[in-house]
Amino acid sequence: MDVSSLRALNLKFCPIPFSPRPLIRPALLANLKIIRKFSQPPSTTISCRLHSQTNGSAGSNSVASCDKLLKVVLVSPQIPGNTGCIARTCAASSVGLHLVEPLGYKIDDTKLKRAGLDYWPYVVVKVHGSWTEFREYFRQQEGDKRLLAFTKRGTNIHSDFSYKRGDWLVFGSETCGLPPETLLDCSREGMGGGTIRIPMVDTYVRCLNLSVSVGISLYEAARQLNYEQLQFPSDAASEGQRLFMTQDIFG
Repeated sequence: MDVSSLRALNLKFCPIPFSPRPLIRPALLANLKIIRKFSQPPSTTISCRLHSQTNGSAGSNSVASCDKLLKVVLVSPQIPGNTGCIARTCAASSVGLHLVEPLGYKIDDTKLKRAGLDYWPYVVVKVHGSWTEFREYFRQQEGDKRLLAFTKRGTNIHSDFSYKRGDWLVFGSETCGLPPETLLDCSREGMGGGTIRIPMVDTYVRCLNLSVSVGISLYEAARQLNYEQLQFPSDAASEGQRLFMTQDIFG
């Protein structure tokens, strides 16, 4: 059936006119700006910090920092729709997203924007030129942290693994998975926490969809951490939108 036939069927069964709303607001597109390299020292690293203050002062237990909870890292993702869906999941869970080049699409790809709908202003996205560049960036981050590689051949089942604050969930491309260098770093003492797999019957299915894998893994990790990053969703949205207009968020 060709396109004209599909359109005819759509008109036949959907007589009510439909006017879709814009996927990306023009005002946001006008402020599109991407910073591709992130070699700043930790003191100037862009992050989403949520402060809860009383009478103008914050106590030791009144600060929740997004960058101290969970992060998602995509290494050479190839399908823009998957990345857009993952960005939407990150926005919904107040988790930062890191993209490691080379990417299989242009950063302003229409499919990427469409899959993320109008949620791009509410997720902090950083693009790194290579895994080496990302690794240096990761080392500069303060506090306890570790890289967790999600792979079909992981040694730990995702629901049995114990997650903790400061975990970076690392996923590979849809076609090749994670490169050997990344797997090595994720298993290296002092940097990585090991490899993790999501159990599945692989008789007929080679692997799960990337965006599905991220969703399953991210929400299991968040569940174990009692969904700490969801405690201040309105503040996270405001911070994400502010960064979108001035820093490295892309629409």
